[in-house]
Amino acid sequence: MAAINQIVEMLRSHFEGDDERFRTAVLQLAANEARMGHDEAAATIQRLLEKGNKAQQANRMRASLGDGPFAANELAGLMDAVEPAFGLKQMVLSAALRRRLERIVKEQQHANQLCEYNLTPRHRLLLLGPSGCGKTMTAHALAHDLALPLYVVRLDALFTKYLGETATKLRLVFETIERQHAVFLFDEFDSLGLARGSQHDVAEMRRVLNSFLVFIDSMRGNSIVIAASNHPDALDVALFRRFDDIIEYGLPSRKEVELLMKRRLLQEKDSDINWSKVLGAMQGMTFAEAERVASEAIKERIIEGLPCVSTPLLLSALADRRRLSRPTKA
Repeated sequence: MAAINQIVEMLRSHFEGDDERFRTAVLQLAANEARMGHDEAAATIQRLLEKGNKAQQANRMRASLGDGPFAANELAGLMDAVEPAFGLKQMVLSAALRRRLERIVKEQQHANQLCEYNLTPRHRLLLLGPSGCGKTMTAHALAHDLALPLYVVRLDALFTKYLGETATKLRLVFETIERQHAVFLFDEFDSLGLARGSQHDVAEMRRVLNSFLVFIDSMRGNSIVIAASNHPDALDVALFRRFDDIIEYGLPSRKEVELLMKRRLLQEKDSDINWSKVLGAMQGMTFAEAERVASEAIKERIIEGLPCVSTPLLLSALADRRRLSRPTKA
């Protein structure tokens, strides 16, 4: 009977155009099949849903890029459409960082009013800091809170071995930025913004960087461009003045790690954890590392059939994570 109800819900949500309800009903159907021991059927349903989601993203991308000669091929390969799943409220942030990001959202929401006074909201952002401290998550959260599409520029696809082709592709990306109101993320930006004159600098990279400087200077659309880098010291100094805001991320405080861990373990009932001991051992970890520690402890609890997540379980997952992030030399 449950399967029939889910199929009815799928049909109803499909004809009403409610994609989120449709996906939820499909996932419920897959879970129901898995509970009945129909693992192959459940896996097939999930694969079809994932394929449909990718096709839907591609359709949205083609619709936003228009009917130009590059819409269906080059550009589609240069950017990935991503569905933001959380906002700033779901992020663990310091009070100062939260104020700055909320200010960006407010300025974007009042863009028309600012325009009346010949002012523009911040829309070129440079995020700097260690990997795993929230830079990429910030792009997701801003897109979510502003109800905008999020496109991640694939720098690996941007660079080619042919002279001049990379700059041409970069021009196509910025033409899309001008046409489409969205959030565009250039992750690991140091691969593009490498300082001119550095030991890794080559003539082609100088041309690409110069092109980027020209394109970002001439931005006139409503899109938000976010560049994120783990290595600010490697960036060309000319880049910094091209951005409306430069936001630095650091390692989370003890209080922030505690909040993240408790949120992650919220569904773990009756957990017996010595937080003083655990948090002391987690000093110097990033948000991403802390998240992985919690996930690994939960997985171990499930696999071993343990009643709850305990202090030894978290410390064991923590030790494993330390070894992975700091491998010993042979």
